[in-house]
Amino acid sequence: MKNISSSLLAAALFLAATSAALAHPGAAQANGVACGFSHPLTGWDHLLAMIAIGLWAAQLGGRARWRVPAAFVGVMALSAVGGHFIGVIPGLGQGLAASVLALGLLVAFAARLPLAASMALAGIFAMFHGLAHGAEMPATAGGLAYGAGFITATALLHLTGIGLGLGAARRSERTPRLIGWGIAAVGAGLLAS
Repeated sequence: MKNISSSLLAAALFLAATSAALAHPGAAQANGVACGFSHPLTGWDHLLAMIAIGLWAAQLGGRARWRVPAAFVGVMALSAVGGHFIGVIPGLGQGLAASVLALGLLVAFAARLPLAASMALAGIFAMFHGLAHGAEMPATAGGLAYGAGFITATALLHLTGIGLGLGAARRSERTPRLIGWGIAAVGAGLLAS
């Protein structure tokens, strides 16, 4: 129990250091691998959605543990290309916030969907995140580096969520669900703001 409390405290401190604003600083700041890598780490919407995908994949288990995050990363990358050419879409911020809420609820309820449905749902959420990343990607070659950075960070956050989910589930099945409720609450707050 002490290890769970320490882990939750460390996670809370990390999240408290994350900006409450959505992580979309604008194209002028979006260049280079380091900037792309840091982008998913600097706002609640991206950070929590990426971790939630990993948590949910861990709950699903089996092939879903890797295929759901892979579907997210693949669709996000393709959507980023579209977002680069389309630009900012009205209501995108609400879509990002709704994805955090929905993913938190999937984890909170330990929703068990068929693999294809889980991958498709992850893909729908990934479209919002990819469009947001792509809209900020510069037209220069730096945009490719930026894309490589945010794709790498996203995959690592998914792995973090998987590890967190597997570790927490070993101690108590309720712990990942409680984390899911916390993510859903933040998503609701983002959606309301």
